[in-house]
Formats: sequence, structure tokens, C-alpha cells
Amino acid sequence: MSMLLFGYVLGGRSYFYKIPHPFESGIISVGSARLRVPIRFSLLAILFVLFDAEILYLYTWSVCVRDLGWIGLLKICFFINTLFMALFYLVKNNIFEWIVSK
Repeated sequence: MSMLLFGYVLGGRSYFYKIPHPFESGIISVGSARLRVPIRFSLLAILFVLFDAEILYLYTWSVCVRDLGWIGLLKICFFINTLFMALFYLVKNNIFEWIVSK
């Protein structure tokens, strides 16, 4: 309790609590923090995260490939086939067309 009391009595005072705008790192903000991000960017970001996470599975498989044997090989072939089918579906539906056109 005494440490809280000493901190209150001896501590520094902030005079910025009466200012109506945000205060971060000693710099008063200018403009709005709300940016409009196109849905295309969000779609590309989601696809990147999905395919990047799948690369982690492939790396884990490649580390322990000898321990998994033939069953592991068949499972990873099924997994890679599923990835290719998803990629084929995205290309067929022209998901990546806007990247090339810009």
C-alpha cells in the first residue's frame, strides 16, 4: 500500500489527459486511421496464408519421411493432389486474373 501511495505522491503528472485526440509516442495523430483496403488484397492475403501453412506441413513431412514409410508417402500424395485441385479451381475461376491485369 505504501508503494502505491509513494508512487502517487512522487510520480510524474501527465497533462495530456484533457486533450480530446489520441496521443501515442508523443506525436499527435494526423488524419484518419481507417483505411479502405480492397477486397482483392484481402483475398490474396488469405490465399497466401493458406498455401504458406500448407508448406509447413510439407516441411514437417520431409523431415520425418523415412519414419512414415509408404503410408506416409500415400498420405502426402493425397495432400499434394488436394492442393493442386484447389489451385486448379482458383485458376479456373479467374481468381488470379486481376493480379496479371494490374
